[in-house]
Amino acid sequence: MVPEIFKTFWSGMAAGEFITDAAEAAGSYRKQGARWLAACGGVRPRRGRNLKGRCLTFAEREEIAIGIAAGHTLRDIAKALNRSPSTISREIARNREPSGRYRARSAHAAAYHRASRPKPSKLATNPPLRETVEKSLTERHSPEQIAGRLRLDFPDDPQMRVSTETIYQSLYQPSRGGLEHTLTRSLRTGRGLRRPSRKAGQRKNRIPDMANIADRPKDVKDRAVPGHWEGDLIVGKRNLSAIGTLVERSTGTVMLVHLPDGYKPEQTAPALTEQLETLPTSLRRTLTWDQGSEMRDWKSVSAATGIDIYFCDPHAPWQRGTNQNTNGILRQYFPKGSDLSVHSKADLEWVSRQLNERPRKRLEFRTPIEEMEQLLL
Repeated sequence: MVPEIFKTFWSGMAAGEFITDAAEAAGSYRKQGARWLAACGGVRPRRGRNLKGRCLTFAEREEIAIGIAAGHTLRDIAKALNRSPSTISREIARNREPSGRYRARSAHAAAYHRASRPKPSKLATNPPLRETVEKSLTERHSPEQIAGRLRLDFPDDPQMRVSTETIYQSLYQPSRGGLEHTLTRSLRTGRGLRRPSRKAGQRKNRIPDMANIADRPKDVKDRAVPGHWEGDLIVGKRNLSAIGTLVERSTGTVMLVHLPDGYKPEQTAPALTEQLETLPTSLRRTLTWDQGSEMRDWKSVSAATGIDIYFCDPHAPWQRGTNQNTNGILRQYFPKGSDLSVHSKADLEWVSRQLNERPRKRLEFRTPIEEMEQLLL
Protein backbone atom coordinates (compact mmCIF):
# COMPACT_ATOMS: atom_id res chain seq x y z
CA MET A 1 0.00 0.00 0.00
CA VAL A 2 1.04 3.63 -0.39
CA PRO A 3 2.98 4.63 2.76
CA GLU A 4 1.08 7.92 3.07
CA ILE A 5 -2.17 5.96 3.45
CA PHE A 6 -0.64 3.76 6.14
CA LYS A 7 0.74 6.82 7.94
CA THR A 8 -2.66 8.53 7.84
CA PHE A 9 -4.27 5.51 9.50
CA TRP A 10 -1.66 5.27 12.27
CA SER A 11 -1.72 9.02 12.86
CA GLY A 12 -5.46 8.78 13.43
CA MET A 13 -5.03 5.90 15.87
CA ALA A 14 -2.30 7.81 17.74
CA ALA A 15 -4.66 10.80 18.01
CA GLY A 16 -7.23 8.61 19.77
CA GLU A 17 -9.58 8.02 16.83
CA PHE A 18 -11.72 4.91 16.59
CA ILE A 19 -10.62 2.29 14.05
CA THR A 20 -13.55 3.19 11.78
CA ASP A 21 -12.64 6.90 11.70
CA ALA A 22 -8.89 6.29 11.24
CA ALA A 23 -9.51 3.83 8.40
CA GLU A 24 -11.97 6.17 6.67
CA ALA A 25 -9.44 9.03 6.86
CA ALA A 26 -7.01 6.73 5.04
CA GLY A 27 -9.60 5.97 2.38
CA SER A 28 -10.37 2.49 3.68
CA TYR A 29 -12.88 0.80 6.01
CA ARG A 30 -13.04 -0.61 9.54
CA LYS A 31 -12.29 -4.27 8.74
CA GLN A 32 -9.15 -3.33 6.80
CA GLY A 33 -8.07 -1.07 9.67
CA ALA A 34 -8.48 -4.01 12.05
CA ARG A 35 -6.28 -6.10 9.75
CA TRP A 36 -3.56 -3.43 9.81
CA LEU A 37 -3.69 -3.39 13.59
CA ALA A 38 -3.52 -7.17 13.87
CA ALA A 39 -0.61 -7.43 11.43
CA CYS A 40 1.43 -5.04 13.59
CA GLY A 41 0.32 -6.37 16.96
CA GLY A 42 -1.46 -3.09 17.66
CA VAL A 43 1.86 -1.20 17.65
CA ARG A 44 2.67 1.46 15.08
CA PRO A 45 5.47 0.21 12.81
CA ARG A 46 8.86 1.80 13.00
CA ARG A 47 8.97 4.89 10.85
CA GLY A 48 11.72 5.76 8.43
CA ARG A 49 12.35 9.14 6.90
CA ASN A 50 9.24 11.02 5.86
CA LEU A 51 10.42 11.28 2.24
CA LYS A 52 10.23 15.06 2.36
CA GLY A 53 12.40 17.82 0.97
CA ARG A 54 14.48 16.68 -1.98
CA CYS A 55 12.86 13.23 -2.11
CA LEU A 56 10.38 12.51 -4.88
CA THR A 57 6.72 12.56 -3.85
CA PHE A 58 4.12 9.99 -4.81
CA ALA A 59 2.53 12.53 -7.18
CA GLU A 60 5.89 13.01 -8.94
CA ARG A 61 6.33 9.27 -9.30
CA GLU A 62 2.88 9.09 -10.86
CA GLU A 63 3.94 11.74 -13.40
CA ILE A 64 7.08 9.72 -14.16
CA ALA A 65 5.02 6.57 -14.79
CA ILE A 66 2.61 8.52 -17.02
CA GLY A 67 5.52 10.08 -18.93
CA ILE A 68 7.16 6.69 -19.53
CA ALA A 69 3.86 5.21 -20.73
CA ALA A 70 3.43 8.15 -23.12
CA GLY A 71 6.91 7.61 -24.55
CA HIS A 72 8.42 10.87 -23.29
CA THR A 73 12.18 11.14 -22.86
CA LEU A 74 13.78 11.37 -19.43
CA ARG A 75 14.73 14.99 -20.13
CA ASP A 76 11.12 15.88 -20.99
CA ILE A 77 9.88 14.23 -17.78
CA ALA A 78 12.56 15.95 -15.71
CA LYS A 79 11.72 19.34 -17.23
CA ALA A 80 8.00 18.90 -16.49
CA LEU A 81 8.81 18.09 -12.84
CA ASN A 82 11.54 20.71 -12.53
CA ARG A 83 13.97 17.95 -11.61
CA SER A 84 17.40 16.92 -12.87
CA PRO A 85 17.40 14.24 -15.62
CA SER A 86 19.86 12.24 -13.50
CA THR A 87 17.32 12.21 -10.65
CA ILE A 88 14.70 10.69 -12.95
CA SER A 89 17.21 8.19 -14.32
CA ARG A 90 18.27 7.02 -10.84
CA GLU A 91 14.65 6.81 -9.69
CA ILE A 92 13.68 4.49 -12.54
CA ALA A 93 16.80 2.34 -12.16
CA ARG A 94 16.36 1.93 -8.39
CA ASN A 95 12.65 1.47 -8.06
CA ARG A 96 11.34 -0.28 -11.15
CA GLU A 97 9.87 -3.75 -10.77
CA PRO A 98 11.82 -6.94 -11.61
CA SER A 99 9.95 -7.09 -14.91
CA GLY A 100 11.44 -3.71 -15.80
CA ARG A 101 8.10 -1.90 -15.56
CA TYR A 102 7.96 1.32 -13.54
CA ARG A 103 4.83 1.79 -11.39
CA ALA A 104 4.33 4.74 -9.05
CA ARG A 105 2.79 2.74 -6.19
CA SER A 106 5.45 0.04 -5.97
CA ALA A 107 8.27 2.57 -6.59
CA HIS A 108 7.10 4.83 -3.78
CA ALA A 109 6.73 1.90 -1.38
CA ALA A 110 10.24 0.67 -2.24
CA ALA A 111 11.73 4.13 -1.68
CA TYR A 112 9.93 4.48 1.64
CA HIS A 113 11.11 1.15 3.01
CA ARG A 114 14.64 1.73 1.77
CA ALA A 115 14.71 5.04 3.61
CA SER A 116 13.81 3.30 6.88
CA ARG A 117 16.86 2.45 8.95
CA PRO A 118 15.38 0.61 11.95
CA LYS A 119 17.60 0.29 14.98
CA PRO A 120 17.76 -3.29 16.32
CA SER A 121 15.79 -3.84 19.50
CA LYS A 122 17.91 -3.75 22.64
CA LEU A 123 16.34 -7.01 23.75
CA ALA A 124 17.31 -8.64 20.45
CA THR A 125 20.99 -7.69 20.77
CA ASN A 126 21.48 -8.25 24.52
CA PRO A 127 20.90 -11.94 25.44
CA PRO A 128 21.43 -11.54 29.24
CA LEU A 129 18.91 -8.70 29.37
CA ARG A 130 16.45 -10.65 27.23
CA GLU A 131 16.71 -13.74 29.44
CA THR A 132 16.12 -11.66 32.58
CA VAL A 133 13.07 -9.98 31.07
CA GLU A 134 11.65 -13.28 29.79
CA LYS A 135 12.08 -14.92 33.22
CA SER A 136 10.29 -12.03 34.91
CA LEU A 137 7.45 -12.14 32.38
CA THR A 138 6.91 -15.86 32.98
CA GLU A 139 6.59 -14.99 36.69
CA ARG A 140 3.80 -12.57 35.65
CA HIS A 141 5.68 -9.39 36.49
CA SER A 142 4.41 -6.38 34.55
CA PRO A 143 6.75 -4.52 32.14
CA GLU A 144 6.75 -1.54 34.51
CA GLN A 145 7.78 -3.76 37.44
CA ILE A 146 10.49 -5.40 35.33
CA ALA A 147 11.97 -2.08 34.20
CA GLY A 148 11.96 -0.74 37.76
CA ARG A 149 13.47 -3.89 39.26
CA LEU A 150 16.32 -3.95 36.73
CA ARG A 151 17.49 -0.58 38.03
CA LEU A 152 17.69 -2.04 41.55
CA ASP A 153 19.31 -5.36 40.59
CA PHE A 154 21.89 -3.83 38.22
CA PRO A 155 22.53 -0.30 39.51
CA ASP A 156 25.97 -0.04 37.90
CA ASP A 157 25.27 -1.75 34.58
CA PRO A 158 23.53 0.53 32.04
CA GLN A 159 23.35 -2.37 29.58
CA MET A 160 20.88 -4.10 31.90
CA ARG A 161 18.29 -1.34 31.59
CA VAL A 162 15.23 -1.33 29.38
CA SER A 163 12.16 0.89 29.25
CA THR A 164 8.61 -0.31 29.77
CA GLU A 165 7.68 0.73 26.24
CA THR A 166 10.55 -1.28 24.71
CA ILE A 167 9.27 -4.41 26.44
CA TYR A 168 5.74 -3.83 25.18
CA GLN A 169 6.92 -3.15 21.63
CA SER A 170 9.14 -6.24 21.59
CA LEU A 171 6.19 -8.35 22.76
CA TYR A 172 3.60 -7.01 20.37
CA GLN A 173 5.68 -6.36 17.28
CA PRO A 174 7.41 -9.62 16.28
CA SER A 175 9.27 -7.92 13.42
CA ARG A 176 11.41 -6.07 15.96
CA GLY A 177 12.71 -9.31 17.41
CA GLY A 178 13.64 -9.80 21.03
CA LEU A 179 10.71 -11.45 22.83
CA GLU A 180 8.35 -14.25 21.90
CA HIS A 181 4.83 -13.05 21.13
CA THR A 182 3.43 -15.91 23.24
CA LEU A 183 4.72 -14.15 26.36
CA THR A 184 1.81 -11.69 26.00
CA ARG A 185 -0.25 -14.38 27.78
CA SER A 186 1.76 -13.64 30.92
CA LEU A 187 0.55 -10.04 31.00
CA ARG A 188 -2.37 -9.15 33.23
CA THR A 189 -4.67 -8.58 30.25
CA GLY A 190 -3.41 -11.58 28.31
CA ARG A 191 -4.15 -9.73 25.07
CA GLY A 192 -2.45 -10.82 21.87
CA LEU A 193 -3.10 -7.42 20.34
CA ARG A 194 -2.09 -4.15 21.93
CA ARG A 195 -4.82 -1.58 22.26
CA PRO A 196 -3.92 1.97 21.21
CA SER A 197 -3.67 4.16 24.26
CA ARG A 198 -5.80 7.29 24.55
CA LYS A 199 -4.54 10.41 26.21
CA ALA A 200 -6.24 11.38 29.46
CA GLY A 201 -9.36 13.40 28.79
CA GLN A 202 -9.20 12.81 25.05
CA ARG A 203 -12.52 11.01 24.97
CA LYS A 204 -14.17 13.80 26.94
CA ASN A 205 -12.81 16.40 24.58
CA ARG A 206 -14.73 14.78 21.74
CA ILE A 207 -17.80 16.51 23.21
CA PRO A 208 -16.93 20.18 23.73
CA ASP A 209 -18.16 22.01 26.83
CA MET A 210 -20.48 19.18 27.85
CA ALA A 211 -22.62 19.48 30.99
CA ASN A 212 -22.17 16.59 33.42
CA ILE A 213 -25.08 14.64 34.86
CA ALA A 214 -24.18 16.00 38.30
CA ASP A 215 -25.42 19.41 37.10
CA ARG A 216 -28.82 18.03 36.09
CA PRO A 217 -31.85 19.39 38.04
CA LYS A 218 -32.67 17.39 41.18
CA ASP A 219 -36.30 16.86 40.19
CA VAL A 220 -35.20 14.58 37.33
CA LYS A 221 -34.32 11.79 39.72
CA ASP A 222 -37.74 11.25 41.34
CA ARG A 223 -39.58 10.93 37.96
CA ALA A 224 -42.42 13.12 39.22
CA VAL A 225 -42.09 15.74 36.47
CA PRO A 226 -42.48 14.58 32.85
CA GLY A 227 -40.27 15.75 30.01
CA HIS A 228 -36.94 14.31 31.14
CA TRP A 229 -35.45 11.89 28.59
CA GLU A 230 -32.59 9.42 28.41
CA GLY A 231 -30.93 8.61 25.08
CA ASP A 232 -28.39 6.34 23.46
CA LEU A 233 -27.67 4.35 20.30
CA ILE A 234 -28.09 0.68 19.58
CA VAL A 235 -25.44 -0.29 17.03
CA GLY A 236 -25.68 -2.89 14.28
CA LYS A 237 -23.37 -5.31 12.53
CA ARG A 238 -19.72 -4.24 12.32
CA ASN A 239 -20.65 -0.87 13.89
CA LEU A 240 -21.83 0.32 10.48
CA SER A 241 -25.44 1.19 11.35
CA ALA A 242 -27.36 2.46 14.36
CA ILE A 243 -30.74 3.52 15.70
CA GLY A 244 -31.18 6.31 18.23
CA THR A 245 -33.30 5.49 21.28
CA LEU A 246 -35.11 7.97 23.52
CA VAL A 247 -37.04 7.07 26.70
CA GLU A 248 -39.07 9.44 28.87
CA ARG A 249 -38.27 8.77 32.53
CA SER A 250 -41.73 9.44 34.00
CA THR A 251 -43.94 7.47 31.59
CA GLY A 252 -41.46 5.12 29.89
CA THR A 253 -42.51 6.43 26.47
CA VAL A 254 -40.11 5.33 23.73
CA MET A 255 -39.14 7.19 20.56
CA LEU A 256 -36.72 5.83 17.95
CA VAL A 257 -34.47 8.03 15.83
CA HIS A 258 -34.00 6.96 12.21
CA LEU A 259 -30.34 7.17 11.11
CA PRO A 260 -30.31 5.73 7.57
CA ASP A 261 -27.01 7.32 6.54
CA GLY A 262 -24.94 6.53 9.65
CA TYR A 263 -24.41 7.95 13.10
CA LYS A 264 -21.61 10.44 12.76
CA PRO A 265 -22.19 13.76 14.58
CA GLU A 266 -23.32 15.54 11.42
CA GLN A 267 -25.91 12.80 10.83
CA THR A 268 -27.08 12.29 14.41
CA ALA A 269 -27.69 15.94 15.37
CA PRO A 270 -30.28 16.82 12.67
CA ALA A 271 -32.10 13.48 13.04
CA LEU A 272 -32.29 13.86 16.83
CA THR A 273 -33.46 17.47 16.47
CA GLU A 274 -36.22 16.45 14.07
CA GLN A 275 -37.43 13.74 16.47
CA LEU A 276 -37.42 15.99 19.55
CA GLU A 277 -39.29 18.75 17.71
CA THR A 278 -42.30 16.42 17.43
CA LEU A 279 -42.77 16.82 21.19
CA PRO A 280 -44.67 19.66 22.87
CA THR A 281 -42.38 22.23 24.46
CA SER A 282 -43.52 21.14 27.94
CA LEU A 283 -42.05 17.67 27.32
CA ARG A 284 -38.63 18.97 26.26
CA ARG A 285 -36.96 19.57 29.60
CA THR A 286 -33.73 17.53 29.71
CA LEU A 287 -31.96 14.80 27.78
CA THR A 288 -29.27 12.60 29.34
CA TRP A 289 -26.87 10.81 26.98
CA ASP A 290 -23.61 8.88 27.33
CA GLN A 291 -20.30 10.32 26.15
CA GLY A 292 -20.51 8.97 22.62
CA SER A 293 -18.79 11.02 19.93
CA GLU A 294 -22.03 11.05 17.92
CA MET A 295 -23.19 13.84 20.27
CA ARG A 296 -20.36 16.22 19.40
CA ASP A 297 -22.88 18.71 17.99
CA TRP A 298 -25.15 18.61 21.04
CA LYS A 299 -25.25 22.40 21.25
CA SER A 300 -27.08 22.67 17.92
CA VAL A 301 -29.67 20.14 19.13
CA SER A 302 -30.16 22.03 22.38
CA ALA A 303 -30.45 25.40 20.62
CA ALA A 304 -32.98 24.13 18.08
CA THR A 305 -35.24 22.25 20.52
CA GLY A 306 -34.76 24.16 23.77
CA ILE A 307 -33.92 20.95 25.64
CA ASP A 308 -31.07 20.91 28.19
CA ILE A 309 -28.58 18.10 27.46
CA TYR A 310 -26.44 16.38 30.09
CA PHE A 311 -23.82 13.63 29.79
CA CYS A 312 -23.21 10.61 32.01
CA ASP A 313 -19.86 9.78 33.54
CA PRO A 314 -17.65 7.43 31.46
CA HIS A 315 -18.48 3.74 31.80
CA ALA A 316 -21.56 4.44 33.97
CA PRO A 317 -24.55 3.00 32.03
CA TRP A 318 -26.61 2.75 35.24
CA GLN A 319 -26.93 6.54 35.15
CA ARG A 320 -29.29 5.93 32.21
CA GLY A 321 -30.95 2.87 33.70
CA THR A 322 -34.35 3.38 32.05
CA ASN A 323 -32.72 3.69 28.64
CA GLN A 324 -30.44 0.71 29.19
CA ASN A 325 -33.38 -1.52 30.12
CA THR A 326 -35.34 -0.31 27.10
CA ASN A 327 -32.40 -1.01 24.78
CA GLY A 328 -32.40 -4.58 26.07
CA ILE A 329 -36.07 -4.93 25.13
CA LEU A 330 -35.40 -3.38 21.72
CA ARG A 331 -32.92 -6.14 20.95
CA GLN A 332 -35.94 -8.44 20.59
CA TYR A 333 -36.76 -6.44 17.47
CA PHE A 334 -33.22 -5.47 16.43
CA PRO A 335 -30.91 -8.42 17.29
CA LYS A 336 -27.22 -7.83 17.91
CA GLY A 337 -25.11 -8.41 14.84
CA SER A 338 -27.90 -7.46 12.43
CA ASP A 339 -27.86 -4.68 9.84
CA LEU A 340 -29.98 -1.87 11.27
CA SER A 341 -29.90 0.21 8.08
CA VAL A 342 -32.54 -2.06 6.49
CA HIS A 343 -35.24 -0.70 8.81
CA SER A 344 -37.33 2.19 7.52
CA LYS A 345 -38.72 5.04 9.54
CA ALA A 346 -42.12 3.32 9.42
CA ASP A 347 -40.54 0.19 10.89
CA LEU A 348 -39.16 2.20 13.81
CA GLU A 349 -42.51 3.85 14.43
CA TRP A 350 -44.18 0.41 14.53
CA VAL A 351 -41.64 -0.89 17.08
CA SER A 352 -41.93 2.18 19.30
CA ARG A 353 -45.72 1.83 19.22
CA GLN A 354 -45.37 -1.82 20.28
CA LEU A 355 -43.34 -0.79 23.33
CA ASN A 356 -45.57 2.15 24.17
CA GLU A 357 -48.62 -0.13 24.24
CA ARG A 358 -47.08 -2.65 26.64
CA PRO A 359 -48.51 -2.62 30.20
CA ARG A 360 -45.88 -1.65 32.75
CA LYS A 361 -45.77 -2.86 36.34
CA ARG A 362 -44.36 0.42 37.65
CA LEU A 363 -47.30 2.21 35.99
CA GLU A 364 -49.72 -0.19 37.75
CA PHE A 365 -50.04 -2.00 34.41
CA ARG A 366 -51.12 1.05 32.48
CA THR A 367 -49.27 1.64 29.23
CA PRO A 368 -46.79 4.45 28.49
CA ILE A 369 -49.07 5.82 25.77
CA GLU A 370 -51.98 6.04 28.25
CA GLU A 371 -49.77 7.89 30.73
CA MET A 372 -48.56 10.28 28.07
CA GLU A 373 -52.10 10.99 26.86
CA GLN A 374 -53.06 11.96 30.40
CA LEU A 375 -50.20 14.43 30.52
CA LEU A 376 -51.20 16.00 27.20
CA LEU A 377 -54.86 16.56 28.16
